[in-house]
Amino acid sequence: MKATRQYDAEMLKNEHLFRDPFYSRFNLRPFDLQLDDDITKTYQFPTFYGDVTTAIGIFTCSSKKAKEMMPHPKMKPVILMPGKALVIFSCYEYKNVMGIPGYNEIAMTIPIMVDPKVNVPILPMVMDGAFKKFGYYVFSMPVTSYENQLRGLGIWGLPKVVEDIDIYDDNKNCVTVAMEDDGSKYFELRVPKCGKPTDFDVTSNLYSVLDNKLLQAETNFKAVFNVNKSSDIPSNESWLKLYDTPRGRILKNLEIDEKPFQFRYAEHMTACFDLPNPNYTVPFKF
Repeated sequence: MKATRQYDAEMLKNEHLFRDPFYSRFNLRPFDLQLDDDITKTYQFPTFYGDVTTAIGIFTCSSKKAKEMMPHPKMKPVILMPGKALVIFSCYEYKNVMGIPGYNEIAMTIPIMVDPKVNVPILPMVMDGAFKKFGYYVFSMPVTSYENQLRGLGIWGLPKVVEDIDIYDDNKNCVTVAMEDDGSKYFELRVPKCGKPTDFDVTSNLYSVLDNKLLQAETNFKAVFNVNKSSDIPSNESWLKLYDTPRGRILKNLEIDEKPFQFRYAEHMTACFDLPNPNYTVPFKF
């Protein structure tokens, strides 16, 4: 999908697309955001997403390099094993977004604990909701929508960059390709479409930094994912390609292992993402 660098002054009228019972869990609230000198829009939050194709690649990486990505030393990457943390590439084709046109996005995140007394290996990842300090730090978030970039930067301080992102089906795999500003590839991920069907109904927190303040925002999603664990994934195939470009080199610096830890693929996912939690108490200062 080519990046769109313009947006309409009016909101997209597509509320009728969000009738799934999933959305009834949430109470919509208006939020005004000034996009430029002439246009202010009133968005409804949480933002609803529908009919989302999702391809997720989870990889092991250097825990030392992951720690260097953190904006504060008290933000600790979750340790999988000695010397290893996790990096997650969540690729989204948002076909329906409440109030705005659909777009493609890649959320590049590292699972973390915020100011933990003890950084327990892997348990925060598998014990849903048991670790209140657990969440995902967003270190990069390419999108194809300029309007969405403005929202991300202005509301959460999310590191959104506008670029071309292609997400397509090669029959066996969902392939995501991200391009530098000059059109050269820097990221290519292949996620198998087939796998063990597994129900996901997840609530978790994303962490970002705005105006030297750590923000916590809740994300929710529901879908049946086809899951492939490391033991199911052929090791003789190239699943993740990082190219020798400026953005590619940033990812290469994480020393990501070639063998994937897990793949997840879903079609028709329902999801939402909320405003920063106003009651979140930041345990440290920048």
